[in-house]
Amino acid sequence: MAFKPMFYPNSIESEMKKFYKFLSKKDKKRYGARESQKLGWGRISYVMQLLGCSRNTLIKGLEDLEKIDEQTLNSSRSRKKRGEEKVFCLLKSALMQHF
Repeated sequence: MAFKPMFYPNSIESEMKKFYKFLSKKDKKRYGARESQKLGWGRISYVMQLLGCSRNTLIKGLEDLEKIDEQTLNSSRSRKKRGEEKVFCLLKSALMQHF
């Protein structure tokens, strides 16, 4: 019998596998990477076995998450400017109707 580290209970593992099946390729990569970040030693091997993905997939996911985290830290904006412009235009037109 092969050694299997026990990070999550079987019920949680089952739910993780179900959820993983419905994700896009990009999201699978990032989800697996984020799950591996939560765990300690043996985490990448465990997540690979659990989700049935490759080590390379998890490594690329970790790189993606690192880029996303850097972009978030470098940007003080949580929303795109265009969305704010649209709201401003709607408010402006609503105010103009009252005057």
